[in-house]
Amino acid sequence: MSQTSGKPRVIKDFDKLEERIQEQIKLNYPYGFAESLIRFTNKDGLYVSALPFETDEKYYLVRMTVERAEEIIEDDDDFDEDGNLRDDVKEDYNDKYGDLDYINSDDDEEETDSYSKDKPEPDDDEDDD
Repeated sequence: MSQTSGKPRVIKDFDKLEERIQEQIKLNYPYGFAESLIRFTNKDGLYVSALPFETDEKYYLVRMTVERAEEIIEDDDDFDEDGNLRDDVKEDYNDKYGDLDYINSDDDEEETDSYSKDKPEPDDDEDDD
């Protein structure tokens, strides 16, 4: 299955993503994840919440609840006590990934809103990347 852009969808937990993808997600969502979660119906007909993130090759749906999204930010030293990506970390990640077209340091709600939240979930056996 693929999203409307023709890219494969990968549904994974944040902790199971490669570190470089985690860093790019942090850079793309510097103010935390909870406000950007979407809900969709999975293959079993259950509602699932996830954080959308798109690269040149794949469309990620990072499985997490609002509580888990807040916990990730709270436990991550890359974020300050207010839940914002620290400036020094943001600079470092910008140096590493700033040349990637899909990295947007501003919150990009338009792509999130265009995703059909009621499409069935693909199998979790998609490639890591």
